Amino acid sequence: MTKEFKLPDLGEGIHEGEVLAVRVTVGQAVKEGDIILEVETDKAAVEIPSPYTGTVLEIRVKTGDMVKVGQVLMTFSGPGEKPAAVPEPAAAGPMAATLSQPAAASQVPGPRSGPVPASPATRRLARELGVDLAQVPPSGAAGLVTAEDVRAFAAAGKATEGPAAARPQPAAEVPAFTLAPGPELPDFAKWGPVERVPFRSIRRATARQMSLAWSQIPHVNSQDYVDVTRLEVFRRKHKKDVEALGGRLTFTVFALKAVAAALKAHPRINASLDTASSEIILKKYHHIGVAVNTEDGLVVPVVRDVDNKSIKELAVELNALVQRAHARKISLEEFQGGTFTITNAGALGGWAFSPIINHPQVAILGMGQGRLQPAVVRGEKGLTIAARLIMPTVLCIDHRVLDGADAVNFLRLFKQTMEDPDELLMSLV
Repeated sequence: MTKEFKLPDLGEGIHEGEVLAVRVTVGQAVKEGDIILEVETDKAAVEIPSPYTGTVLEIRVKTGDMVKVGQVLMTFSGPGEKPAAVPEPAAAGPMAATLSQPAAASQVPGPRSGPVPASPATRRLARELGVDLAQVPPSGAAGLVTAEDVRAFAAAGKATEGPAAARPQPAAEVPAFTLAPGPELPDFAKWGPVERVPFRSIRRATARQMSLAWSQIPHVNSQDYVDVTRLEVFRRKHKKDVEALGGRLTFTVFALKAVAAALKAHPRINASLDTASSEIILKKYHHIGVAVNTEDGLVVPVVRDVDNKSIKELAVELNALVQRAHARKISLEEFQGGTFTITNAGALGGWAFSPIINHPQVAILGMGQGRLQPAVVRGEKGLTIAARLIMPTVLCIDHRVLDGADAVNFLRLFKQTMEDPDELLMSLV
């Protein structure tokens, strides 16, 4: 009996992805749980396991195709069945493939035996939460266990432990992104050679997020300059110790710690606006996203519980996140849950700029390159002019939730912390 494999619901409102690799060939025997495809969805590469044991009869997609949830990607024969004539792989793109509605959720009652279809990120989440995947009722197509299934199962298991257990919230539905129609373009080829490059993958995800943020959030920014001269001396002093642990001691690492302190003092900046309920959601945790420039575009992995980690721990964790982001080996979950974002153009030599807020957050901090500048310094002999390492900063805020005074007060505390390394010494241990 021929079985169709459709792109499963990968959770978190994901509707489409780009095929990065096809791991099987027509006629190949596979087992349930074997990786058959690698698909990139909103900046994260996800390995897709086979829900069947059998033989690959047909492959309807190829590397580079854009595929949608519910689209038939492959067909299989059952185990022990002798396949009929093996068709050639389809050369057409995703538009030639059959589109259908997402498969109905397959609920498997009770524990299951054998491999459980789930992405590597979902398996890692299950390990972190101490959840046995075989016990989790799946909601994805063909019995795929999603990250939301694991979270819901873990939350239900903890519900009897006391009122502290939070009820799992459904993932926000994110509409498929389409470019807004604009005026018709001229024929650029009339004036010289041109090349058309597909607008997808990370660039497409960035366009969707920036369009959403710019259309929804009234941006206001507040700027200041931070004297990081003493901090640079402090950084150089501890740089090799941190490198020996596998980390990199950068200004962004210090900024993470300083931002966490400022967010605790100004909790309205660690928030989101729920327009449907007319409520401001104040988050009691501090998960900070850090913009990383990769060859494929800008991605924002999240460092969790920054306020509970030392400078050394943050330096090691951030370096690992950055390396995996460059290698496209980072999971979808590691891009989610951020309460605030830091973007540092200084690493590229950038100076002052104004970033766009990462919706649904209400603020973002931009940092420029520290450069030697003449500055007025108050010393024992009074005021003097000296060369100081000055770093520009800008805080962009959502003016629906925050006012200019909030931005000024936040930046003032951030500046004080960054300019006084003694405030950070306690976090080095």
